Amino acid sequence: MKIRDLLKAQEGPLFSFEFFPPKTPEGEEALFRTMEELKAFRPAFVSITYGAMGSTRERSVLWAKRILGLKLNALAHLTVAGQSQEEVAGVLDRFVEAGVENILALRGDPPQGERVFRPHPEGFRYAMELVAFIRSRYGEGVSVGGAAYPEGHPESESLEADLRHFKAKVEAGLDFAITQLFFNNAHYFGFLERARRMGIAIPILPGIMPITSYTQLRRFTEVCGASIPGPLLSRLERYQEDPKAILEIGVEHATRQVAELLEAGVEGVHFYTLNKSPATRMVLERLGFKPQP
Repeated sequence: MKIRDLLKAQEGPLFSFEFFPPKTPEGEEALFRTMEELKAFRPAFVSITYGAMGSTRERSVLWAKRILGLKLNALAHLTVAGQSQEEVAGVLDRFVEAGVENILALRGDPPQGERVFRPHPEGFRYAMELVAFIRSRYGEGVSVGGAAYPEGHPESESLEADLRHFKAKVEAGLDFAITQLFFNNAHYFGFLERARRMGIAIPILPGIMPITSYTQLRRFTEVCGASIPGPLLSRLERYQEDPKAILEIGVEHATRQVAELLEAGVEGVHFYTLNKSPATRMVLERLGFKPQP
């Protein structure tokens, strides 16, 4: 089902789960076991991120088919980095032919070790161009989502400039957006307020990552630019060698975040699962959401 229709028809908050591409057959099977476990929470959709520079083009289509085979709603990530327009169009068409109705249109990051994005000579430069391309090719036949950055994209010169870029994507045809992860809800609420003042009316789903590893957290935040509140960082640093304590701190913080977001009336919450189910399950269960048979 198209996500834009789910958001219009919802009677309560929606939950969705994001995974990253497995690197081995064993990792793939572990990922789909996790997906089966989280399926009991009736997610509105699930997604697997697209490999850097288009490296998972073939596998991404197969994974989308497998998600649909589990009777789950698939959101297919699609980036333009490192690919020609023809290659991007080919993957898009294969997603649609496989039955995917939802596409997350993204620019993608520079190659590892590089800070500057360089578009493919025959490719798109911006996510906005991909959104417009999808609309020109499939019209309303698919639901198109995009990324939003509560603390600004790492490459943007200011929050105002970042918001202008986001509005351009919306005007190109976005139905909804999912935010980059954040650990202070004030960043999300501030972004949402600025977006609404600018006339942006689409649903903007907050992205939440329950912390499960101190080392992994620092690596992610360095890449995406998300800040860590001082008191939370102090606790994590104190217990960084204690995995059980880190998990408990991360789940406790994420639970408080999601509770506040739900109280504020958000349309849904998107969980960055890191391909593991325990932390996300713990958050949902502490909030009173039980797995369904």
